[in-house]
Parts: sequence; C-alpha cells; structure tokens
Amino acid sequence: MRRSLLGRIWPNATALVLFVAFAFPVYWMFNTAFKPNGQIISEDPVWFPTSPTFEHFSTAVNAENFWTLVRNSVTVTVLAVGLSLLVALFASFALARMRFKGRKGILLTFMVAQMAPWEVMVIAIYMIVRDAEMLNSLVPLTLFYTVMVLPLTIITLRGYVAAVPKDLEESAMVDGCTRLQAFRRVIFPLLAPGLMATSLFGFITAWNEFPLVLILNKDDEAQTLPLWLSKFQTAFGDDWGATMAAASLFAVPILLLFLYLQRKAVAGLASGAVKG
Repeated sequence: MRRSLLGRIWPNATALVLFVAFAFPVYWMFNTAFKPNGQIISEDPVWFPTSPTFEHFSTAVNAENFWTLVRNSVTVTVLAVGLSLLVALFASFALARMRFKGRKGILLTFMVAQMAPWEVMVIAIYMIVRDAEMLNSLVPLTLFYTVMVLPLTIITLRGYVAAVPKDLEESAMVDGCTRLQAFRRVIFPLLAPGLMATSLFGFITAWNEFPLVLILNKDDEAQTLPLWLSKFQTAFGDDWGATMAAASLFAVPILLLFLYLQRKAVAGLASGAVKG
C-alpha cells in the first residue's frame, strides 16, 4: 500500500516540477510586460504587478511596421500550413493504402529529411532564391516553410490513415461511393486529431522560423515577427517592459492556438471512436 502511494506521488511530483520549470519563464514574461518600470528595475522581485499597466504593449504595437509584420507572419504561416496539409493528406493516403515500388524508400526519405538540419542549407537556399530574383518576397518563405513541415506532417498523417480500418473504406465503396468519395466521407473525418496535431506543429515551426527570413528578407517591410522581435530589444535598449510586451504579443497566437486545438483534438478522438 505504501509503495503504491509513493508510486503515485513521484510521477505527480515530477510532473509538477517540470510544469513549474517550463511555465515560470512564460509567467515572468507576461508579469514583466504588465509591470511599471519602477517595479521592473526594483531590487526586490515583484511576483504580481500591483498596479498593472498597458503602456509597454502600446509601445510595442506602435513600433514601426508592427502590423505589416503581423500580416506577413500570418500570411506565410497560414499558407505554409494549408499547403502542407493539402499535399500531406493525399501523400499519406497513398503511402498507407497503396502498394507500389519504392514506397518504403519514399517514407525513409521523408524521415531523413525531417531529421536534416535546415540551417546547413541556408546558404544554398539563399543562392537559389537570389538567382530566381525573389529576395525580399514572401513566396520563397512560404514554399520553404511548407517543405520544412511537410515530412513530419506526412509521416504523422500516414499513421492515422493506417489506423483507420480498411473495412470502413471498402464498405463505403460497396454502398456506391468512389474511392475519392470514401476517402472524403469516411476517412477524412477520422483524421481530425491528426490534422489538428500536424497543423499545430506546422504553425509553431513556421511562426517561429528565424534563419531563413534573416537571410532572404532584408527589407523591413518583407520581414516577419521573429526578426522584428530580435531587433526590438536592440532598438529599445534596456526597456525590458516593452521587450517583454513584444515577446508576449508574439507568443499569444501560439498559446491560443494550442489551447483551441487541444480541445478540438480531444473532441476529434471521441468522434473517431464513435464512428469506428
């Protein structure tokens, strides 16, 4: 009985320690963003802002080109996630359901591509984009972000497609559906958890990407929020309140999307279980 109690306490205690270790920097970032400057530079730590202010957020939002960079980040991220999901949906179905020569080799290629460090190819990518005269454009960024998230998206979705019983697809085809209709009406709804998980991964990857936009987009109006955030601290010096406010604005979309998709993913799992 005592060993069983300890067995339950240690995993929970470990989870609590890890949660505090990862959550505290995020909390301190938001906490600092709402503090007046006097509390930020105080020698005594202020754990909760007693007189919160939105002045730092106003400084960040009114920074030069802020809304242009928000539009750029949203554009390249949404397009990259949408394109990767569209391509991965059909590629994962082919790899999971069809038998053709080289199928295992293609899957292995995706796995190797996922593990490859993209940073070592930045120079080669720069030369390609420069020769195509597409520097300072959002098009190359969108395409390369799509390629970056595509391997893991295909690998993940392939697992979800393979987990769907083939009998469901064949039953739909016996009832008169074509293969494409069976995929759209039977398999696609069951892939909701996988689509949620892969879209979240793709969003985080494209939203946070820094080296490519640093090399490819030098013009201020063609950059994205990660590059703006790196310059923000330089421009505002030791204005830590404004810097933390800018970092908070950058992190909020990811936090909201994570909370939203987590709930939807659970609902998708329950829906898939009922349909299965």
